[in-house]
Amino acid sequence: MIIESAIRFRPAEPADAAAIRDIVRAAYAKWVPVIGREPLPMRADYEKAVAEHPFDLAVEDGRIVGMIETTLADDHLWIENVCVAPGAQGRGIGRLLLERAEIKAREAGRNELRLLTNGAFEANVSLYKRHGYTVDREEPFMNGVTVYMSKRLA
Repeated sequence: MIIESAIRFRPAEPADAAAIRDIVRAAYAKWVPVIGREPLPMRADYEKAVAEHPFDLAVEDGRIVGMIETTLADDHLWIENVCVAPGAQGRGIGRLLLERAEIKAREAGRNELRLLTNGAFEANVSLYKRHGYTVDREEPFMNGVTVYMSKRLA
């Protein structure tokens, strides 16, 4: 288990876009054979995304090991993307990133978080359920299923 104090958070800067892209590509690569294509986050323009959305980076020993991209909507905080570098997975960093999103939601006066994931990413769906997210609906998408999930904050 990770020693939580070893992880620091900081907002992303434009210079972080390449590192974010590399982490996303590495983290999502395991899903390519599952769905037969690159997941959409692997194709995103992170220079543009970093300029337009807040990213919180999880940093350990000066190295980015995870990130969460969020946007604030009228009635909820939207989690656009969350991922952890493959070598850092399984140590609780994803949980810390999700907790960070909850803090941001509360600070912004939002009592709900929302996200979507591919239904074939069973480990991700299970992770979100373990952290209190529920499935709101499922919709067909690109020969698969998109799972929309949310979490109400107390």
